[in-house]
Amino acid sequence: MTAKAPRYILALDLGTTGNRAIVFDAQGAIVSQAYKELTQYYPQPGWLEHNPEEIWQDTYTCMQQALQNQGIAASEIAAIGLTVQRETCLLWDKTTGKPLHQAIVWQDRRTAPLCHQLTKQGQAQNIQERTGLVVDAYFSATKLAWLLDWLKKDRSDLNLDNIIAGTVDTWVLWQLTGGQVHQTDHSNASRTMLMNLAKGNWDETLLDLFGIPAQMMPQIQPSMGSFGKTTPQLLGVEIPITAIFGDQQAALFAHGCDRPGMLKCTYGTGCFLVAQTGTQLKRSHNQLLSTVAWTTKTQKNYALEGAMFTTGACIQWLRDGIKLISSAAETQSLAYQVQDTNGVYFVPALSGLGAPHWDMSARGAFLGITGGVQREHLVRAVLESIAYQVKEVVEAINKDSDTAISVLKVDGGLSQNDFLMQFQADALGIRVERPVILDATAQGAAFGAGLAVGFWEDYPQLVAKRQIGKTFEPGEGAAKAQENFAIWQKAVERAKNWE
Repeated sequence: MTAKAPRYILALDLGTTGNRAIVFDAQGAIVSQAYKELTQYYPQPGWLEHNPEEIWQDTYTCMQQALQNQGIAASEIAAIGLTVQRETCLLWDKTTGKPLHQAIVWQDRRTAPLCHQLTKQGQAQNIQERTGLVVDAYFSATKLAWLLDWLKKDRSDLNLDNIIAGTVDTWVLWQLTGGQVHQTDHSNASRTMLMNLAKGNWDETLLDLFGIPAQMMPQIQPSMGSFGKTTPQLLGVEIPITAIFGDQQAALFAHGCDRPGMLKCTYGTGCFLVAQTGTQLKRSHNQLLSTVAWTTKTQKNYALEGAMFTTGACIQWLRDGIKLISSAAETQSLAYQVQDTNGVYFVPALSGLGAPHWDMSARGAFLGITGGVQREHLVRAVLESIAYQVKEVVEAINKDSDTAISVLKVDGGLSQNDFLMQFQADALGIRVERPVILDATAQGAAFGAGLAVGFWEDYPQLVAKRQIGKTFEPGEGAAKAQENFAIWQKAVERAKNWE
């Protein structure tokens, strides 16, 4: 049987709540996809883990399903692009290929005491200057330090020379290439709190500070380029892997935000507002992160980011935790059933607060509950809190910028919620723009992989083909939404410094 000519790009989008494989055609449209929800493990309050074997098995299953669904031959895939939940990390044995512990998820708070200790030791400024990041349990460095400590205590029989580390992209790349490639890209490496942001390499001072041997760490490569090929045992042919992005950077790339002043907001498990700053490394004066947007062999693009930890995760909690709803889609109709929240405000600090507060000890809270409050009011308060979080970060970006944001480009699963998007436009007082394809993370990875391999030639043309699905303009609820923002901020102050 002769191999078919390449007609498609395969994107692997490995998120916090699930893993997805999406096939894109030459027009940048989705042809086929498969998804598997990922098990969340909560061994202790504030701790969250994933099973690395499950991540890989689900990824492989989704790849096979996405091809089988439309009868696509593996030889028709020109290249693979990879985009992942970023700060989640793990250790594995390079001789056996087996993980040594569950992966510690970016939302996990177990290393907050170590972060407080580093701050007390006066390391916060040094770390921020080198990495562009604030000292927080969110990032990989303290998680890897914790894993190494655990290893030395519980698995002292292991030879540390055989242990390697990585974020989810590195782990899945290792599996895709049959254990041949141990690499990451600049966008994911910039989220570990171990990469020197200006130089683009592992920072020896920080590796020493966290007690992480340099040989454990993956090689850092440009986001678009060669990351090896899939082992033929997987799909029967070798397919080049030509792009790796952190999920938020991939979405920025999909939206065509390649120049300063352009930004997007992804409403996923967390909410991430990222503003492109071009080839210039820009520092925030308002508690935003400086990070790598993406890199090629010849250019490095930077961004400012506001990371908010709990958005889709609080909808999942309403469904699976307190069982107030049976599906995420239900929140829209429930919110529309009431005129307001009846005085209730929700603080979405289920994993502490990210930008612009960076309070690891904050905890989620409903405030203002009275006897007349019903579940519709609680659900609406949760949705409004998501929009208010974004408003805080937009205000921080405006303070860091010469020109105020005039339009917000959105994507991610929760951006499907019309109530939330309208309330977001009202709260911000600016237009919100939602594309037809909401899987911007996967689309960005596909664009990067296709451009790197010559499947597509023209990035601006590719972006121009993306269709806008719906726009939301500030409406009659704008004045009230902006007025209530000040009360919500009072609620946030009460939920801070709780632990």
